[in-house]
Amino acid sequence: MKILVTGGAGFIASHIVDELIRLGHSVAVLDNFSTGKREYANPEARLYEADIVKDPLGAVFSGFKPEVVIHHAAQIDVQTSIKHPSLDAEINIVGTIKLLENCREHGVRKIVYASSAAVYGTPEYLPVDEKHPLKPLSFYGISKHTPEHYIEAFAHLYGLDFTILRYANVYGIRQDPKGEGGVVSIFVDKLLSGEKPVIFGSGEQTRDFIYVKDIVSANIAALDRGSRGLFNISRNEQTTVTELLRIMCRQLEKPFAPEYRPPRPGDIEHSRLDNTAALRELAWSPKYSLQEGMQETCSYYAKKYGM
Repeated sequence: MKILVTGGAGFIASHIVDELIRLGHSVAVLDNFSTGKREYANPEARLYEADIVKDPLGAVFSGFKPEVVIHHAAQIDVQTSIKHPSLDAEINIVGTIKLLENCREHGVRKIVYASSAAVYGTPEYLPVDEKHPLKPLSFYGISKHTPEHYIEAFAHLYGLDFTILRYANVYGIRQDPKGEGGVVSIFVDKLLSGEKPVIFGSGEQTRDFIYVKDIVSANIAALDRGSRGLFNISRNEQTTVTELLRIMCRQLEKPFAPEYRPPRPGDIEHSRLDNTAALRELAWSPKYSLQEGMQETCSYYAKKYGM
């Protein structure tokens, strides 16, 4: 299968590209390297250095002729979205629309779109299922949700198939603590640099952490399943930020001594996504426990830091 992966040199999508190539697919990577890294771009993939907003993409689509597009190119930082809402909307909304126009013009069969738990806002109940009201607290949540409507409209008007995946809190190898990294990569960096990790709020807030390799397998499943469906991709588990840090301290043999700061705007207190629909419709399930995923992640970074 010929598959174009946008943001394919980034944290999550580079792992997807690696697995697609391992499975024998023909893969092209589209990335502007604003946050993606060249060393993460698989050398066996065809590389297009381009921006989904600023650059015409017709030559990419006509040259590679993808059957499926896996769309991960995005502005992914909540705090950046709050400071620069126009930039956030331009990348996440306008960029996706331009991608969809090229899918229509060049006969792409399906788009797999990486959405986010941020579309739900503060949960009215837990676990959050796909029918939960959508009340995003940040511009990022809005800009990840809005393309879902455009994708559904393109499907209705032009027959473009799709699967939308709403990710819980993804962590793992290649996540960048210096850029828009999640709490896991930031904690790892602090612990291995000999600095105090910072917990915003009480530390009793919970998140549903899922290892990047489980995200990869969900995207692979979505190539042929989940037609016109929308699915939470999660472990359906709650872990406090304090417990997360304790696990990491044990893995890295570091003392538990965080610095506490006030909560940040746009952050929710508790999160847990119901993954029942994905288990049923995608024939997918997460394989890695938090302990297992954290062991791989911490071991990788400990070696990277020479420890």
